[in-house]
Amino acid sequence: MTSRPASTAMPTLAVLAGAICIAFSGILVIFAAVSPSAAATYRAAFAIPPLLLLAWLEDRRQGGRSRRQRTLAFVAGIFFAADLTFFHHSIVYLGAGLSTVMGNLQVIFVGFVGWLVLGERPTNRLLTAVPIALVGVVLISGVIGNGAYGSDPGLGVILGLLTAASYAGYLLVLRRGQDGRHVAGPILDASVATAIFSALGGIVVGDLGPIPGWPSVGWLIVLALSAQTAGGLLIAVALPRLPAVTTSLLLLSQPMVSIFLAMLIVSETPSPLQLLGVGLVVAGVAVGTVPFGRMAAGVRRSTTM
Repeated sequence: MTSRPASTAMPTLAVLAGAICIAFSGILVIFAAVSPSAAATYRAAFAIPPLLLLAWLEDRRQGGRSRRQRTLAFVAGIFFAADLTFFHHSIVYLGAGLSTVMGNLQVIFVGFVGWLVLGERPTNRLLTAVPIALVGVVLISGVIGNGAYGSDPGLGVILGLLTAASYAGYLLVLRRGQDGRHVAGPILDASVATAIFSALGGIVVGDLGPIPGWPSVGWLIVLALSAQTAGGLLIAVALPRLPAVTTSLLLLSQPMVSIFLAMLIVSETPSPLQLLGVGLVVAGVAVGTVPFGRMAAGVRRSTTM
């Protein structure tokens, strides 16, 4: 009776650790004090060397991947370049904590893209989640009430929605090329594409710049090793080893932790209405991802045994 909790203890800790690594990303971008395009480019570029080693070790154990798999991972990285660039711009206008919360709306975008593009009928959970989350987005944007945090919270919310949409594209394309055996390899290919296309975007808009000096480069290396590499790998490795319900609940810790850390470390002060909006966004994501009906059925079965 006690073997199941023991078997899921390490994957649970891995997901939590990965979520915390990602929750720090907005704060590390602020500490790096570089342009949005530079942060996206160099955090991806600095992640490539450790991912090369991990992917090489992985290929030795699992064998190589097909050209199709590698191409899809590379294309996913183009979406991730857009995701990071929009996210870093959103931080400028909305702050690290609230921007991270907005990025978690990717769950809803994934559901609707699956419906419109892949023909997957949206679940009742998703249809219920959308209005809840949208009310939260409106409150975060600051269009209601006074004292909203951010230099331009409305623009920050728009960029946050673009972040979520881009991340949804990244996830959908990356999953199409996964084989269940390789983790580091797909993230490596995606990171290469992210570095290339973030740099190209930075050249087009004129905010790339050369590699920064110390301590900015130090913060970017920390960002690359934590959120870009460790966070993604920890979550990807642990996901197949946990029930979907557990995973969904654990990943909800990321936006809450990001808000707390931003308030504590960089003194961000969201207004009460924005914090209410955060709660509604997280509630919407929970409704859209956590199968509460299945959980209730499981509880009923356990109580009748």
